[in-house]
Amino acid sequence: MSLDQITEQMRSRVGASAGLKKSVKFDFGGDGVVRIDDTVSPAVVDNTDAPTDCTVKVAMSDFMDMASGKQNPQMAFMMGKLKVDGDMSVAMQLGSILG
Repeated sequence: MSLDQITEQMRSRVGASAGLKKSVKFDFGGDGVVRIDDTVSPAVVDNTDAPTDCTVKVAMSDFMDMASGKQNPQMAFMMGKLKVDGDMSVAMQLGSILG
């Protein structure tokens, strides 16, 4: 799955609001970023690499495994495959966006 496809899938799941009232960025390293800004209405989902309340650093392949249910996000975090910078409470609310 490409960055554009992931962005579009997140955009459809977030809709007008992600229910976070914060901003979060998925940083896929060299593959790019997906930013969700739920501080505005409607929420913005784009590929802008701007500061956010929470940044989730993860390889795109590991992200895909989590989104498809093959990898548990908590286990990925414990194994160091997923790193969180900033507001950890935002990361804990991402289940509805990941599916």
